[in-house]
Amino acid sequence: MSFAVNAAPPRSGPVTDPIRVMVVDDSVVVRGLIGRWIDEEPEIAVVASHRNGRLAVEDVERSDPDVVILDIEMPEMDGLTALPKMLAKKPGLIVIIASTLTRRNAEISIRALSLGAQDYLAKPETNSGVTTSVEFRQELLRKVKHLGAARRRRAGRPPAVPPASTGRPASGRSFAAERPGGGLGSTRPMGRAAAAPQPAARPQQPHAAPIGGRSMAGIKLRPYSPQMPRVLTIGTSTGGPQALAVLFGQIGRAIDKVPVLVTQHMPPTFTAILAEHLAKVAGRPAHEGQEGEVVKPGIIYVAPGGKHMTVEKSGTDVVVRLNDGPPVNFCKPAVDPLFDSVARAFGSSTLALVLTGMGNDGENGTRTIARAGGSIIAQDEASSVVWGMPGAAAHTGECSEVLPLDQIGPKVIRILGGQRL
Repeated sequence: MSFAVNAAPPRSGPVTDPIRVMVVDDSVVVRGLIGRWIDEEPEIAVVASHRNGRLAVEDVERSDPDVVILDIEMPEMDGLTALPKMLAKKPGLIVIIASTLTRRNAEISIRALSLGAQDYLAKPETNSGVTTSVEFRQELLRKVKHLGAARRRRAGRPPAVPPASTGRPASGRSFAAERPGGGLGSTRPMGRAAAAPQPAARPQQPHAAPIGGRSMAGIKLRPYSPQMPRVLTIGTSTGGPQALAVLFGQIGRAIDKVPVLVTQHMPPTFTAILAEHLAKVAGRPAHEGQEGEVVKPGIIYVAPGGKHMTVEKSGTDVVVRLNDGPPVNFCKPAVDPLFDSVARAFGSSTLALVLTGMGNDGENGTRTIARAGGSIIAQDEASSVVWGMPGAAAHTGECSEVLPLDQIGPKVIRILGGQRL
């Protein structure tokens, strides 16, 4: 994907309590470049910059960052070694791993996520690539802002508010900002490089009981489908690898009865490694989906990075389709194409999960599955790293439940086991 980046308007004044960022990278060029990008954003500020993990660990308490952008390969102490040391000194710290798209770095990045990192950035392989990549800059700023804001909400601190005259984002559009309470509020500029749009503000759903007689915290819920699921499909983004590991560690053999289709927002190479990790935790086969293969029960199919994965009927079978179309919801792979296709292929026998992630990918697919008579479970806000995707799905009023992550696996087991709901 690409985004237009225009000249940043001058700041009109200081921002109260901006999100504090530490940059850790052995390249002075990369440190300087990221520092300049961040300095052009009113809501965020660099408080420390280090060339290796050892210096970062020694300084993390004094600098007190909200977010650390952490390189993997550095002298003296690499990122993977530094990560647990920083988290031990500063629990709740947001760490974003930055790595190039090699298999080794993908494996290390996914391991870092299991050790407490919150997210990852696919870094261009050369300094010149970093300098010219609008996409890398866009993703970095978006993730720092959203994850930093989420951390402040959990800590009960208000988000940084930029001066009113900082101007409009590059695209000329304003995007919805997240309220301190985790909902979606009125629009405001997001700074020089516009973040991917979040779901628009939604009025609170009425507390009157919807069809099925259920509601929760103003969110309408609909009854589960009476049909036994013939497929489990999952969409997730930020925090997804950790959430998927928890989920598949719980459900294990329960998926022997259905194929499992997963879209996780990840670049190429990373999705192949993710599939390998899911196979280990689930004790079931898992791999990237391949064009034309028949989906079978007991197998986990992961959408390959850089392609959309869908399914379609082919005689009595359902087969995987991959396409290289444009990004959907700024994502490729995206959840909505998968959910839409699953609804067409499996109808009311669909069980879908929307897990932690930024943005609103999966919102339209949730509606499509509901219209086909299927069932959707969304992860709740408290257990989500970012309650963008599951929050958007929940606010459609088409989910059957909104659950903490640790309750989703047991619920899936009961549903696949034939429990009437």
